[in-house]
Amino acid sequence: MKHILLGAFSLMIILTACNNKTKESSTSKDYEDAIKTHRNHYLQDFIQDERAPLDSTDLPDVHFFDADETYVVECIFTEASDKKPFAMATYSGITKPYQVYGYLVCPIKGQEIKLELYQNQLMASVPAYADHLFLPFKDLTNGEESYGGGRYIDVKASSLKYGKMKIDFNKAYNPWCAYSDGYNCPIPPIANHLDIIITSGESKYTGSKKNRPQ
Repeated sequence: MKHILLGAFSLMIILTACNNKTKESSTSKDYEDAIKTHRNHYLQDFIQDERAPLDSTDLPDVHFFDADETYVVECIFTEASDKKPFAMATYSGITKPYQVYGYLVCPIKGQEIKLELYQNQLMASVPAYADHLFLPFKDLTNGEESYGGGRYIDVKASSLKYGKMKIDFNKAYNPWCAYSDGYNCPIPPIANHLDIIITSGESKYTGSKKNRPQ
């Protein structure tokens, strides 16, 4: 009788483990599908936007790191007490008016990182973009596995819940300056230069850099 009970208990443990593994795999597959859809829309935007530096023939040279759900992190948000506008430098030499909207503390791969979150002052006055926040950053993949000038993440102010904000580094993308000159791409401020490797989001463009007509 004892052997029968022990066998049944062992079988229950194995089945539970299998069910959990299946559930985890299903969740992972759902996320991978969501990121694939997100990236397909991202690529289509190049074709549909007349201002974009790339066309359909360039898209095979746009690459991404594999989707990794561990790079979806819940960050602690602190609103900036002083939101005075400042001039954010761009790679074209001009500046753009931004303000520090708040600060993020995020856990990534067992490390804690701190980031500044920005709001474009011109876009903030346009109803369609009033919810838009800007998260530019650099990390140790720049120049090797990703664009040397850093990457961007778009964030919605409305995603802030109970002092926390979820950031998905799988949605990090290259500025248009990665593909062509002639664009006013903000340079990530030094506060967002990270001393870690983030193998997530868009990786290095392998096509030839273009010259945008002035």
